[in-house]
Amino acid sequence: MKKEQVRACIEGVGIVAAVRVSKPEYAQYAAETVYNAGICVAEITMTCPGATDVIADLTQRYPDMIAGAGTVLDQETARRCVDAGAKFLTSPGLVLEVVEFALKNDVVVFPGVLTASEVIAAWKAGADFIKIFPCAQVGGANYIRALKVPFAQVPLIASGGVNQQTAAKFILAGASALGIGSDLIPEEAIVRRREAWIHELAQRFLKIVKDARAQKMAQ
Repeated sequence: MKKEQVRACIEGVGIVAAVRVSKPEYAQYAAETVYNAGICVAEITMTCPGATDVIADLTQRYPDMIAGAGTVLDQETARRCVDAGAKFLTSPGLVLEVVEFALKNDVVVFPGVLTASEVIAAWKAGADFIKIFPCAQVGGANYIRALKVPFAQVPLIASGGVNQQTAAKFILAGASALGIGSDLIPEEAIVRRREAWIHELAQRFLKIVKDARAQKMAQ
């Protein structure tokens, strides 16, 4: 899948399912379940044991899944992830060597930033999206809205504290997509293999994004 297609898929579905769990089999199950529920973008964080093996297995078995790597903090980790088949790289902060590596290897990248200066630096470095993290703790949707005033052309991903109560607000504020973790994939649902529970949450978030986008278009 080409970089442009990956970028379009992320923006199209509007949700990046952040998988941060304690066992490889949990990560596998979480990514597969949200994929089957209609969310094709899964971020497997490097804090998960065996994360690169999980990414490799997912990309081989689900060619249409956008399986990417999260919490990528250095170039060597980025290389291992891309070799495993990761279709995007992301990090909680601005790691320029990861952005540069992604650009050289034609891989989608969205670093995490918080300040206006970091948004400028990340965008000038060539990021495809810019992840505002942790956004809920610094003003939530109002912060996204404030950033979109000077950075209208920059596609922002709101991440950190996004839940069913706030998701629509982030979209209406101008976020191109949402990074959602435990509110989409609860640990209890993973451990107990409660597929229907995760499917229900996925459908709710997909509807929230769809409805909020329609409302924004109508404004």
